Amino acid sequence: MDEAEQIGHLPPFDDISNDTNIRPASNRSAKGLQKLNSARRRQGLSIRCVAQRLGRTVSEVRAQEDERADMLVSELYRWQAALEVPVEELLEEPEDALSTMVSMRAQLLKVMKTAMAMRRQARSEAERRLARLLTEQLLEIMPELKEVSGWPAVGHRRRADEVGRIGENPISEDWLHEAS
Repeated sequence: MDEAEQIGHLPPFDDISNDTNIRPASNRSAKGLQKLNSARRRQGLSIRCVAQRLGRTVSEVRAQEDERADMLVSELYRWQAALEVPVEELLEEPEDALSTMVSMRAQLLKVMKTAMAMRRQARSEAERRLARLLTEQLLEIMPELKEVSGWPAVGHRRRADEVGRIGENPISEDWLHEAS
């Protein structure tokens, strides 16, 4: 036990590591402490989906989404992983729809899709070489783009007998009630 724990200022680490109780903040600021609810909504995820990702119940997730909920930093990092957003987006309202980091990632993704389409449609060896060089440089910046494919070919439509994704994976009627 360190000196601060002996004095009684901090609880022992083991006591807080399993603490899943969410307490309202003592100062009850009007702005709140975190923005989990708005970050979840921007990502288009339901409470149930986030609860599954966090290994929590829906009621626990709702309690954590209260802007005044006082949470451990480790719990915020769990939310960050579940929502796949920067921690900054969980702590403050972004100035625009996407944070700078997320916006840059989206732009790089678009450029990679364009480069992969160029590579696929290249007519000469020089065009293929330039497209390959561009994709290699993009992978140096953002290695997770490795699995990205090019834009779909223009004019490709499903045949009458083909079913889209919604037909292959229908959504249950209860989904709307569970998402709210």
